[in-house]
Amino acid sequence: MRAIKKEFYQMKEFNIMATAAAGIEALVGRELKDLGYETQVENGRVRFRGDIKDILTTNLWLRTADRVKIIVGEFEAVTFDELFEQTKALPWDELLPIDAEFPVEGRSHNSQLHNVPSAQAIVKKAIVSKLSEVYHRRTMLPESGTLYPLEVIINKDHVILTLDTTGDSLFKRGYRKAKGGAPLKENMAAALVLLAHWFTDNPFVDPVCGSGTIPIEAALIGRNIAPGFNRNFVCEKWSLTPAGLSDEVRAAADEQADYDTPLDITGYDIDQNMVDIAKANAQEAGLSADITFKQMALKDWKTDKINGVLIANPPYGERLSDEESVRELYREMGEVYRPMKTWSKYILTSDLEFEKSYGARATKKRKLYNGSLRTDYFQYWGKKIRPTNKK
Repeated sequence: MRAIKKEFYQMKEFNIMATAAAGIEALVGRELKDLGYETQVENGRVRFRGDIKDILTTNLWLRTADRVKIIVGEFEAVTFDELFEQTKALPWDELLPIDAEFPVEGRSHNSQLHNVPSAQAIVKKAIVSKLSEVYHRRTMLPESGTLYPLEVIINKDHVILTLDTTGDSLFKRGYRKAKGGAPLKENMAAALVLLAHWFTDNPFVDPVCGSGTIPIEAALIGRNIAPGFNRNFVCEKWSLTPAGLSDEVRAAADEQADYDTPLDITGYDIDQNMVDIAKANAQEAGLSADITFKQMALKDWKTDKINGVLIANPPYGERLSDEESVRELYREMGEVYRPMKTWSKYILTSDLEFEKSYGARATKKRKLYNGSLRTDYFQYWGKKIRPTNKK
């Protein structure tokens, strides 16, 4: 019976959403399209459809998303009675076994049901009522089994009930064993690389690499390595996930990795301790042979390479409270980078006056959120030239 149920769920399609930080939803949508899915991009999320294999695949491969969630149901509700009845009507028994642990998180915005703890409690009560009827339980459900994280999202009286398939956020790749004072999340670092349109036959540099996140994400992209290869997902333990399916999806991903293409990726930092941390993280990711980390001050760097891509997440905000020091660093960036006409430079900062200190207007700016902090991605596009063949 259980084997039949697993086969059923392997074929059953779900409505799914991949959640994302503000400003990078389109990137998540592009990733999903590249994986073969039809998408609908919305604020903070991208919708698509798929079965449990697709859920495993997207958790493994999405570089810029936060989580992958099953949309169990959605409806309008302005009273707690409506919330209870419509929640109870959903097929929870097709997702949750009798011993499932199912905590309910919640959030509400511009809705009549604005009391989040009460909404969470009503949803929980409705699910317990449904499962108790289906499983013929007259006592409390044990909740002693596998974790099934649920969330009730209410926005303008529209309710979406979701089941999180990911567990720890997708930015937790599993390779970062140590970090600096204000590390960039891995999925945001991947977004910066993807927005730079870097090609692997060109050099890549991060002049203020910190714990190495941006160069490591560049190497994962350059090698076409699935970013989730070094971690697990909560859905892998579920009864609706067929035995061996996770191994199958991971093996297929490993076959797609490119370990042969030469990569020219370098990270620099003024602090030798951060360089050592970056090297340790790259080793944990299995990429220590693909990235060169060196101790060097930003102003001392020079290169005769052409057509490169430089991505920098320099100190700003809480990372360096002395505004004069920040502006001096930006001025040094301008002096070093402006003469590099064939290089494309991409710099993330919360300082909206960055261009003034840098000494040039950006080709393009893009608003991104590093956590809750508003930042701008200043882009200076280089004029590529064809390299001359050396005999």
